[in-house]
Amino acid sequence: MKWLFVLLLALIVFGGAALASYFLFFKQEIAVRQEQRGEIPPEPKPDFGGPEFQAAAKLRQEGKLTETRSALMAFIQKYPSGVHVEEAKDLLGEVNTDILLSRYPSPEKQEYTVRPGDVLQKIANKVKSTPELIMRMNNLSGTMLHIGDRLFVSHPQFSIVIQRKAKLVVVLDHGAFFKQYHVREEKLPGNQPPKVTAKVAEVMAWRNGKRVGFGTREYIGSTRWIRLTAPGYTLFAVPDPTHPNISVPSPPQGLGLAASDVEELSSLVNKQTAVTVTD
Repeated sequence: MKWLFVLLLALIVFGGAALASYFLFFKQEIAVRQEQRGEIPPEPKPDFGGPEFQAAAKLRQEGKLTETRSALMAFIQKYPSGVHVEEAKDLLGEVNTDILLSRYPSPEKQEYTVRPGDVLQKIANKVKSTPELIMRMNNLSGTMLHIGDRLFVSHPQFSIVIQRKAKLVVVLDHGAFFKQYHVREEKLPGNQPPKVTAKVAEVMAWRNGKRVGFGTREYIGSTRWIRLTAPGYTLFAVPDPTHPNISVPSPPQGLGLAASDVEELSSLVNKQTAVTVTD
């Protein structure tokens, strides 16, 4: 009977060790692989910055745009991997464009008085902006100017980073985050290099299937495309609630964004706008 007792004791000891090893190592490895395959949801991240994000969002509701911008920038810097960081970036982008594309006063804007001989393109060249950006900043419905008009102008230096895996078109101003747009449709050539460097080649506007030019009556509210110098890269419009019907078929290759987003983005860029495409 003594040998039987020894055998049972050995089974208990070695069996317990094997079971402990399973829970410590193999089960954890299996769980990690299941999570990577999407079979089990990852554990939720602790929401450390929730109250601060809600406080920033409340400032926006109160119309305090510059205060909202400062709060969101501080939030993103403090919680770069937080639960609400992508929401904060989306909201910051909306606030940045609300400030820029309106007569809302802000430190980066200056006032310009229209002089004899001034036209929008001349003013845009002088202040290193774009005609459409000046129009949108000052709520102009046309290109006609009058001597003595007081216009808000700004001096942004925009660049674009397209993140293919994240499906984002990120706009930077002087190298700092300005706004991000979400890609809704992707039609890119295969075997893409990990990094592509390009520029904006042209902004294209369409109305009833035909190209229209800036300054024409048809340009306002037209469907926009932004063609890049890199082959196969055109940022084109797809329907959204504001533009439910797109009269021009999409190009064979490119990235589709909400029509309102491409229309807005087209007012920020020019042929000098640098574009970087990354994975």
